[in-house]
This record gives sequence, structure tokens and C-alpha cells, in this order.
Amino acid sequence: MKPFVVILFFIFVTSCIPVKIAPTIEGDKIMVAKKFKRKLPKQYSLIFEDPKEANEFYNFINTKYQLNHVNVESNVAFKIEDQPFYFSFYETSKDTKTINLVPILVDAKRDANGNDPLFFDKYSSRKGKWYVVLTATDYDSNDCLNPKHANSKIIEKYLRDLRVEYLNTSNYIESMLRNN
Repeated sequence: MKPFVVILFFIFVTSCIPVKIAPTIEGDKIMVAKKFKRKLPKQYSLIFEDPKEANEFYNFINTKYQLNHVNVESNVAFKIEDQPFYFSFYETSKDTKTINLVPILVDAKRDANGNDPLFFDKYSSRKGKWYVVLTATDYDSNDCLNPKHANSKIIEKYLRDLRVEYLNTSNYIESMLRNN
């Protein structure tokens, strides 16, 4: 029993305790954006992890829809079956934050011996993930990703195809040429 307690104590002391965990989204997920992050609108949205560099999705949308850096993030117009729709996107991050016990214990021992702390800035660590959150509305500003909307499945498919195109395209001019 004693070796088990020693091993358990060793694992506890050398581990990190997660305080916040950034979600892992395989593919994409449809949910209310405000439930994902408080600052976002209270609309249904398609959310996916962005493995590319910062502002890559902005550049992709700007190039694909030839927006010339005007209203790139909000109300980007597109048509499905000659009906106008609009999508907006938000690039947001969520962090995984952990508390590191070993530096805290080492500095506590040093403090007890009258020495200054060495690892004060190592007590916690953060590692973040970036996400793209897409919302869509129709001409009357109704939430198109709401399951009760008549065109929700069509819009969902369009946005999923847009996500796949973004993740598979490295040259955004190529995406623009596909539209023409």
C-alpha cells in the first residue's frame, strides 16, 4: 500500500492541474455562438478549429468574394437558388490553462529557507486554439442556421463546403478562379 501512495503522490506533484480546457472540435459543430464564447452573438453558428495562421480566413474570404477589404467579416453576400443570404465570421481563441505544481512547491521551499522564488512566472501555463465561427442570415435578418429555418440544411451544407475549401486551399487566388 505504501508504494502506491508514494507513486500517487509523485504523479500528483509532477502533474499540471487544468483550470480551463479549450475544446477539440473534429470537423465542425453547429451551436449557438454565445454558448461557445460569451462575446459572440446569440445566433446559431458553424464553428471549426482554424489550424492556419492568424487572419488567413479573412484573406481567404476577401480573395474568394473579391471584397477589396470592405466588410469582409460581416454580411458577405452569397446566393443559393437565386435567393440572397449573408454570412459573417468571427476569429476567436480559447485557452487551455493549467496550474503547475512543481514550480509552486520548489518556490515554497525556497521561500521557507529565506530565498527568493525562481519560478514565479511558471506557476501556470496557457496554450490556445483558434476557431472560426460562421453565422448566416437571410434577407430579413433571420438566423439561417437555426434548425427551424426553412433553408437551414442548404446553408449548413454551403458553409461546410466553404470550410472544406478554406482548409484545402493554400493559394486563395485559386479559390477566386473557381468561382468564375
